[in-house]
Formats: sequence, C-alpha cells, structure tokens
Amino acid sequence: MKDSVAEEHLYLAFSHQYRDSIFPLHTSISLFLLSYCDCKLFKVFLVPTGEDVGDQCVTKNLVGDLEVHLISKCQLPVVVQSCSLPAVVVKDDKFCRAGLSVVLRHIIQKTFEADPSKKDLLELLGFKKTCLKACAEVSQWTRLCEISIPLAVERFLRASPEHCQAIPPDILLFERKLGEPVRVHNDDKIRRQKLQQQKAGAKAAEPVPGKEVTEELKTGEVHEHPPSSLELSVAFSKLLVQEAPDVVNREDPHIRRTKTSDLPLLDHVFAEGLYFTVADIVLLPCIHQFLISSKKQGKNLVNLPLISSWYRRVQEVPGVRKAAGKCNMELLQLPELMSAPEEQLQDSSSVPEELEDDNEDSHFIGGPRPTMTKLMENGIEAKFSPHPCPSWTLDWTSLPSAVSPGEGKMSRDRALRKQQQLNNLVAAVTKLAKPGDVIVDFCSGGGHVGIVLAHMMPSCQVVLIENKELSLIRAKARSDELGLNNIWFIQANLDYFNGNFNIGVALHACGVATDMVIEHCLRARAAFVISPCCYGFIQNTVKFKYPRSHQFKEILSYKEHMILCRFADQTAVQLPPERRLIGKQCMGLVDLDRAWAAEEHNYSVQVISMEPESCSPKNNMFVGIP
Repeated sequence: MKDSVAEEHLYLAFSHQYRDSIFPLHTSISLFLLSYCDCKLFKVFLVPTGEDVGDQCVTKNLVGDLEVHLISKCQLPVVVQSCSLPAVVVKDDKFCRAGLSVVLRHIIQKTFEADPSKKDLLELLGFKKTCLKACAEVSQWTRLCEISIPLAVERFLRASPEHCQAIPPDILLFERKLGEPVRVHNDDKIRRQKLQQQKAGAKAAEPVPGKEVTEELKTGEVHEHPPSSLELSVAFSKLLVQEAPDVVNREDPHIRRTKTSDLPLLDHVFAEGLYFTVADIVLLPCIHQFLISSKKQGKNLVNLPLISSWYRRVQEVPGVRKAAGKCNMELLQLPELMSAPEEQLQDSSSVPEELEDDNEDSHFIGGPRPTMTKLMENGIEAKFSPHPCPSWTLDWTSLPSAVSPGEGKMSRDRALRKQQQLNNLVAAVTKLAKPGDVIVDFCSGGGHVGIVLAHMMPSCQVVLIENKELSLIRAKARSDELGLNNIWFIQANLDYFNGNFNIGVALHACGVATDMVIEHCLRARAAFVISPCCYGFIQNTVKFKYPRSHQFKEILSYKEHMILCRFADQTAVQLPPERRLIGKQCMGLVDLDRAWAAEEHNYSVQVISMEPESCSPKNNMFVGIP
C-alpha cells in the first residue's frame, strides 16, 4: 500500500458474540470478506450497540490477524452517525460509504487497486461488476441476501431452543432459487456443450477437463438436480484461472442447428449461478450459523438439499477454508442429502406471498381513459397549485463554473434545461430553509441540486445521498473545487440513511424512489421539495403498495393505478400534443395520490408544474410542509 493513499476507517456494529460469529451478522460478513481478501487496508472499529461492552469480550476469539479498535457511537465521525453500519470513511473526510453491499464492493475494489494481481477478487463483483449493486428497495435478490436472510437467521438464533422452529421462509426461498435455471451472459455455447454431453451419455463417459476439481466435489453433489460436471468445470476453471473446458472440439451439426429455446438449462453451482460472487460471501456466514443451530436442534435438513450442496461446494472454493479458519468459523462437514420431493414441495409452500415474485397484473392492456373517467366520476381530477415564484431565477452568469450543471459535461441545451429545473427547486427550498437547517439531497446523482444549495446557503448543512459511486465522486470533485465546507457525501441506498434533517430534496427521483424519499421526510417530520420521474417503473414492492392514498385505494385497483403510471411516462416532446396532454394528466393523478397519502400524515402538500414547463417532460414538483 502506497504512503500517499489516505487511510480509510471501517466501522462495524457489535452487539454480542455467539459461538464463532460476531453479531449483527453484517459484521461477521464484513470480517469474513476482509479475511478472504487478505485485506489490511482499513483501520477497523467495532461500535458497541449496547452500553456495557468491555474490551475483553470483544477481542476474545476475534479475527486472528486483524487488529480492531473499540469506539463508542458518540465518537463516530459526524457523517457516519447519520448512517446504518457497516460504513467506511476516509480519515478526516466527508465522503462516507454505508450499507453492507456498498461496503463489501468497496473492500473488493480497494484490495484489487492495491494489488492488481488479485484479479480473482474482481470476479466476485460478477458480470459487468453488478453483483448486489441494485438496491435492496427494488431488487428482490439484493434484499434477500443483504437484509432478509441475515435478519431471518438472527431471529432464528434468538428464538427459544425448546420450541421446535420451522425453517425461516427466507431460507426456503433461497433453496427454491438455487433450483431455478441459471441465466448467464452468453450462455448459448455452454448450453450447446451440455446438450452434446447429454447426447453422448456423458455421465457414463470419461470425466471432462477440470477432472481434479470435480473429483474434489464428489461429496458436494446431490441426487436431486445436481449440476452436471460441465457446470462444475466451468465454474471452478474460472476460480482457478484456467481456460473454461471445451467438452468437444467441434459441435455436431444437429447440436448447432438446435434452437436456443430447445437447449438444456444450466443448473446453479453457486448462489447467483455458475460463478462464485460476493453474494456467496454474504450468505456463507448466515447459512453457516443457521446450519449449526439446526444441527443442535436435531433438525432434518432433507428439505434443503440444494443449500446443503451449495454449502459444501463453497467450502471447496480456494481461500474459503483459510478465511473461515482466520475467523474461527468451524465449517460443518454435511452428509450428502437425498431430498424428499413431496415434503420439499409441502414445506416450500410456506414461503409467504410477499416473498414471491409479483407477476400478477404484469401486463397492462388498454388506455388510461376508463381509469381517468372512473376517477372523474368520483370527483377526482389532476390538480396543480399555482407556482409560488414562476419567474425566480439564479444569476447563473455570476456563479462559479463548478456550480453550474454544465460542469457535469452535458450539452448546452440540456444544461440550460437543468438550470431551469434547479431554479424551481432552489426557489422552493429558499422559501423553506432557515439558518442551521440540514438539507438532504436524495438520489443526488452528480450533485447538481446539492452543490447549488450548499453554495447559495452557507449557513445550512447539505448532505448528498446517492448509490452510484462515480456520480458522487464527480460531485465531491466539484465541491472541492468550490471549497465548500458545509457539504457531506454518502454513497448508500436510502434505507441506510437514518439521520435527522429539516428539508428533503430530490430532482427526478426514479419510480418508487420518489415514495422512498417522501417516506424518509415523513419519518423525520421534514419539509420536502421533490420532482418525480420514471412513473412507468412504479410497482408494488415489499415496502410500498399502490395506490398510496386512502381516497385512491377506495376507487382504483392496483392494475388501474399501474395503467395511470405507464401512461404518465408518455410526455416526451416528440409525441403528439394530445398524447402528451393525457400523459401530463396521468402524471398529475399519480402525484395527487402521493400528495394525499402524505397529507394523511398531517402534511400540507402542493403539486406544482415547474416553470417553464419545457424544462423537462417530467415537470411536476411536490412541496410538502409538516
């Protein structure tokens, strides 16, 4: 590690130590990854969640070669105090990364940057480096790995051992996902090889290249849908940095002519498919604790053959046993399981509805007019309040260039429209803000809104929250150029921010993100100024159900509300004027539903059209005051 590299501090929560894990499990997962990566780049701090935690009980049996320090919550850097742990911050800096997936991805990236020979670590981030990148609020898979399974295992361990517990639904869901066909980039070639292998009766034939790996894995095979030797060879050749094996030198003509839809599907080797990723790193400490507890309770794992097989297979990954040893994790040697299909089916039926993929009403047929008419018959039409200051504008020519959105390398026309959008939001925030207020720019992107606010309101504190690292790095560079000292940066999904604030702002928060920002503001009793976007991406999630307001729920079904959302996206300038007008009315109705839902929490909310309306096809703006 070069001396010029700034020291980074990693903060992990510590509630208690149980068996061979530190809780919460997010902390054990983070420590396990540090051991797997053999990473010493971070100064690690444990932050006790309770009052009475002594040095001795923290350091006993901790990670062997990792030095850790104890720090109280009140000693945390200010920016970290607003976040859920784990969190990473550069020493004496205002840039924080928070949340399990963001922190794990950062550890992997920094380890690779410090030692580019560790290319295998970069593979943990998956295809296009997107593994667990989608936020848990919208991705069922990220939510399952990052939130649901760790919490389910912690609840399972806390429950009284005398009571016979059912397998947690989230564990059953993981078992079911391991049984689903694998979709990987450019899998056509592998599937044709698998077809040729099947045609040749490969199970009776000699082993394919990569034999030594599959021999090691014999104990990890299950009789219920085991991955073929082809999938195992492909997966482990990548881990061992070998060429992926070719089953045959040349495909038979009838194999080449086979339609893609007729090719055999690929089976899971690891959590996300064929390849070992950070998702496996996250799940291993969780499933390990669940299996230990189940074994102590004498629980039969016959309904979890795929998880048992996955657990054995992960142990064969180079470096996993060594990392487990450093963390004092005594990995179990599970017997090979033959599943009982009827029992498995019966037990899997207990997966609750909210964990199922919501395919209902996924296809919408017909236009918005019947839905709009239905609302109109009940006295509901889109309402827009008059703009409080339609001609207000910043004097952009007098501002430093780094304040202007054009600094974000966009076209002149787009920069002008962005300035017009900012005029609207800054005008509204200026009317609401008082000296000393904390203003949070949610979904901040490159910081166009937050940087203007921080520059124009030096007596206020401004926090930018964004889950895309590169956007936030660009924002910080602009802030540094301006010498702003009243601004902080948090790379995190919204759920990991829990700080207090006075005003929430968001420019073009996409789909459900608008409702997430409103929810944060309601919880903090903060005013909000929000411009929504991407209405077509709105859909029911674990946390948000539509319609939002009591009035709309009494009249519209979910499907009818989704029709409004789909047509609310029909406002692009190239569309016919009549189509755009209907789109604008649908936008107004969707946002009226949101406004009324906020008013149920004792807020006064106005839906306003930004001026000029040509500044964006998505030109609605909420102003909400508690």
